Amino acid sequence: MTIAITGATGQLGRLAIAALQARGATPIALVRDTAKAADLGVPARAFDYRTADAAALEGVETLVLISSNDFDDRAGQHRKVIAAAKEAGVGRIIYTSILKGDASPMILAQDHIATEAAIRDSGIAATILRNGWYTENYTGALGAALEHGAILGAAAEGRVSTAARKDYAEAIAVTALDAGHAGKVYELAGDEGYTLAELAAEVARQSGKPVGFVNLPQADYAKALEGFGLPAGFAAVLADSDARAGEGALFDDSRTLSRLIGRATTPMSATVRDALA
Repeated sequence: MTIAITGATGQLGRLAIAALQARGATPIALVRDTAKAADLGVPARAFDYRTADAAALEGVETLVLISSNDFDDRAGQHRKVIAAAKEAGVGRIIYTSILKGDASPMILAQDHIATEAAIRDSGIAATILRNGWYTENYTGALGAALEHGAILGAAAEGRVSTAARKDYAEAIAVTALDAGHAGKVYELAGDEGYTLAELAAEVARQSGKPVGFVNLPQADYAKALEGFGLPAGFAAVLADSDARAGEGALFDDSRTLSRLIGRATTPMSATVRDALA
């Protein structure tokens, strides 16, 4: 089985490559700059979401389409990749979507909803991995939290079911290696939910420094994100995501992810520990 992965030098892509290698597979890395993939230890082909040359997908049976991190017409970029896959005769697409898919109220979900529809319309067999939040989405900013003694957000007392990025990468590997997952849609999230106040308390416990959660109105949180240097549009999307998380958009207690990968998902406390280290 020939497996190729888009965005293979990104954070999730690298982990997915490693997870496949650990299972004895040698996937193809699809990247804009093949030189940046030299350390992956797998074949690399030049591939860009914006141009999506079907020739780069020659011989690929299973294409892992990791959603683009470029928010300039992301759904349009995905449609180009799907069209290229169809032209190249790809047998199955695995797509990293968003938790709850078309039921998600997040602005961020719209690109994923459009992509899922484009995959259905293509007629290509698919496995949809509706990923919840990565715990690293929070722990990546712990430096600022420790400096200011606060984790900011707009999720109030909402519970989030996050998992480590490596957990989602393993789900990619498991589903890519087994054609029996074709036609399936999986809602993937961490085993244990927590509030951002509980996250702040864990950071304080492990660091030995005072850190609390400061809940802000959505508009104020967006302004705070702009103050940290994010573009206004992206800050608004992230603030919307946090506010919707407060309403349960990022909570799921089905434990589908842990069943899929055959082990418990990585606890939030372990990801905090790794970030602090």
